[in-house]
Amino acid sequence: MQIGIGLPNQVRNVDPTVIPRWAGKSEQAGFSTLGTLGRNAYPGVADTVTLAAAAGATSRIGLTPAVLLAPTWPATLLAKEVAGIDGVSGGRLTLALGVGGRPDDFVAPEYGMKGRGARFDRDLRTFHDVWAGEPVGGGSNPAVPHGTRQVPILMGGGVPATMQRMARWGIGYIGGAGPAAMLAPVFEQARAAWTEAGREGSPRLVAIAYFTLGDPDSGRANILDFYAGSDFAELSVQAASFSPDAIKTIVAQWEEVGADELILFPWTPDLAEIDRLAEVVF
Repeated sequence: MQIGIGLPNQVRNVDPTVIPRWAGKSEQAGFSTLGTLGRNAYPGVADTVTLAAAAGATSRIGLTPAVLLAPTWPATLLAKEVAGIDGVSGGRLTLALGVGGRPDDFVAPEYGMKGRGARFDRDLRTFHDVWAGEPVGGGSNPAVPHGTRQVPILMGGGVPATMQRMARWGIGYIGGAGPAAMLAPVFEQARAAWTEAGREGSPRLVAIAYFTLGDPDSGRANILDFYAGSDFAELSVQAASFSPDAIKTIVAQWEEVGADELILFPWTPDLAEIDRLAEVVF
C-alpha cells in the first residue's frame, strides 16, 4: 500500500506560502501523493490553486484532490483548470470528484444543491469532451492544448450512483475519513460495481485519514472547526490519529482492508509534521 500526505490548504487561515514548501518537502520524504481537502465556504486555499502550486514545486509525486466538489463549478471551466494542472505536472494528477453535501459550498449562481447529481452526470461527459479537444463556447476552438490527456478520475461518495459513475467513468473509488472497518463494505461495493460493469482488473481503492503529531489539541480543534455544523465532526476526530502508534494502527487496518493507497491529511500547517509522519510510516 502506498502512503501519501495531504497539504494543509484547508486549515483555517493557513499561510498560502507554506504550500509549495510543504509539497517539495513531502516529495523529498518519499510520499506517493499530495492530497487536498476542499470546501468553498471556508477560509483556506482552493484545491485547484493548491494543486497548481504543488505541481510547480515538485517533479515526481502524484496529486489528488480528496475530493473536488465538481457540481459547484461550470463544467467546461473546471475541465480546463484540471487539464492545466495535469499538464503543468507532467501528467501526475488523479482527479477525485464528489457531488458535495453542504449547501454553503455551492456559492456560484445557478450551481446550487438542487439537481447536482444530474448535473454531475452531464459534467462527466463534458470533462471528457473538453479533454478530447472538442470545440467549446459555440465556436471552433477547443479549451485545452493539443495532446491533453483524459485525466484519470476517482469517485467519492456514499450513494449508489457513485458506484455507477465510478464503473463508467473512473479508475477507482476514494473513501472518506472514517474508520477502516466502517468503509470496508464500501470498498466491496466498489469492487462489485466494477465487476458488474464488465471492467477488467480491479478498481483503484484510495483511503484517507487525518493526523496531527506535534500539537494534537490544535489538530482536534481544527478538525472540529472545519466540520462545524456537520454530522461528521465528532466521527472525524474519533477516527483521526494523534500518536505514532495510532498512525501505525490505521496503516495496518487499511492494508488489511485492501486499500491501494492511504493519504494522511495533517491538521496543522507545521512543516515538521512531514518528517514526523515519515518517521512513522517509512
